[in-house]
Amino acid sequence: MIAALRSFLLGAVMATSASAEATRSILTFDELDGWAEDDHGAALSVFLNTCGDLDDPDWRALCAVARAYEPDAARLFFELFFRPVLVEDGKDALFTGYFEPELDGSLTRSERFRYPIYKMPPEARAEGPWLSRREILTGDSMAGRGLEIAWVDDPVELYFLQIQGSGRIRLPDGGAVRVGYGGANGHPYRSIGSELIRRGALGAHQVSAQMIRAWVRKNPEAGAELLFHNPSYVFFREVNRVAPELGPLGAMNRSVTTLRSIAADPAYTPLGAPVWVEKNGKTPLRRLMIAQDTGAAIKGAQRADIFFGTGDKAGEAAGRLKDSGRMVLMLPIQRAYALLPDEF
Repeated sequence: MIAALRSFLLGAVMATSASAEATRSILTFDELDGWAEDDHGAALSVFLNTCGDLDDPDWRALCAVARAYEPDAARLFFELFFRPVLVEDGKDALFTGYFEPELDGSLTRSERFRYPIYKMPPEARAEGPWLSRREILTGDSMAGRGLEIAWVDDPVELYFLQIQGSGRIRLPDGGAVRVGYGGANGHPYRSIGSELIRRGALGAHQVSAQMIRAWVRKNPEAGAELLFHNPSYVFFREVNRVAPELGPLGAMNRSVTTLRSIAADPAYTPLGAPVWVEKNGKTPLRRLMIAQDTGAAIKGAQRADIFFGTGDKAGEAAGRLKDSGRMVLMLPIQRAYALLPDEF
């Protein structure tokens, strides 16, 4: 699965009609497969990265308490102040992966680097759809306005940068520019993978980011037209204030952490909340992660995108991931029991 666009809509509480239709069951920590073997101190460190931004009394109190715990006491902290809550909406669990791509580029246009990464023009912020991807890239609406952050050498990698929503641009002098999601044109996202299946160009079992790249490069003219199938277009902003050794900014405007941060649906999972992940597949994963990001395709109580890191290797691992399993939300004790029916 190709990871969805990063969104900046924060959701600190579960308050939508969709979440109201879900069922919730309180579990014990003994019911969490692999709980005792995890590195709870690593999870606590990632939790502390964003818990101070949660604008809710229950979470603020827990964040203050968490700062008093040393890493070797992190398991005790989670078991004392949280309860595992299984939230289900009738859909099977699905784990996919996302990453921060790295592209070759330049701050100036050249014959090699001729595909621009754009800032968002002011008129595109108006309510409702703006120009489509085709209109933006084939018209003159962006010309001569100084909206280019950088130019890259590969339109396919640029397309996937837009889907990931953040990345690094490696410059010829050895430097780099980091970009993050800066807005979109308001058109719905349409999967080019699904379109290739519809055309019969790829089988459903073949679709992956790697296969789509290969198909577009093998069929340059048809590939260019295929990218226009998705009218959604993402603009960027520079985020060079983030230290190079840290991950890209997630929806909470804080860096996400490799294999400890997930993108989840804030309709069911409060951003900043710990989530116990039981991912199956060829490489099972049992780990406490933190919901610090969102995505346009990450919808549902049992849907999560796991952050795999930066660069090509992370991209290969993330692109292969499409596994079942279970995710269990960690909620403050009083909030967990308040979700149960009165007769509990």
